[in-house]
Amino acid sequence: MLTRLSAVFLLLPLMACSGLQPERGGSHQAANPWESTALQTGPSTPLTEARFDGSQAVGRVLTAKASPWMHKHLPGKQANEFSYARVDGRDTMAVKAESSASLMRQDLRVEPQDLGHVRFSWKVPELIAQADMARRESDDSPVRIVLAFEGDRSKFSLKNSMLSELSHALTGEPLPYATLMYVWCNTRPAGSVIVNPRTDRIRKMVVESGSRNLNQWLDYERDVRADYEKAFGEPPGALLAIGIMTDTDNTQSKVQAWYGPLRLQPLAVAQNAH
Repeated sequence: MLTRLSAVFLLLPLMACSGLQPERGGSHQAANPWESTALQTGPSTPLTEARFDGSQAVGRVLTAKASPWMHKHLPGKQANEFSYARVDGRDTMAVKAESSASLMRQDLRVEPQDLGHVRFSWKVPELIAQADMARRESDDSPVRIVLAFEGDRSKFSLKNSMLSELSHALTGEPLPYATLMYVWCNTRPAGSVIVNPRTDRIRKMVVESGSRNLNQWLDYERDVRADYEKAFGEPPGALLAIGIMTDTDNTQSKVQAWYGPLRLQPLAVAQNAH
């Protein structure tokens, strides 16, 4: 199930950036300190954090499992260069993009009642001057955190139903019901929601805007449920996958960035922390 979902998850950000069909393959990102530092907590253990090493949890037994992180290439596109780097005392995933687009992705499952907070960080030296995530021809971004959810596809518009059927034909699975991205926008203020120009099943929440905080580490903690409800106007379904994505293919530009590990906190952990 996770393997098929990975191909589905790939199609959504691909449509967001290039409109091309996904390739079926992907390469496993070898285990490194960034991956082992990334923490995901399972829905059956809301009072403790446990670390996934790619296939099993270290700590209390969880009902959820996560696949290894995978570098997914996009057909017809030059792939980014992802690599582990120790930067400013942090374990990071470094990315270099030059007229390219690809993503690192991990499949998992968190039930709706267990959705809590997501913690992430990034460092961006410069923005993409020509980028505008509301326009097809310039929908690029130096950093994206991507979350894919399931839901009731009977609510799809005709256009989205057709896209879902295309995904089913290509991968054996329909599109994720919804994809929420956390992004850094050139101009729109933090808290803005950008609807993807190709499908409204992808919506981007601006968490950073403008150039004021460039070239420094920025740390975020977001309430996944609240952000999803703001972006889509309804409660979320199960979380199926998470990822990081940098893309410069539409603007034919060059950018570098660093991502800190992603951490998911179940609802009870998030509530106790605050």
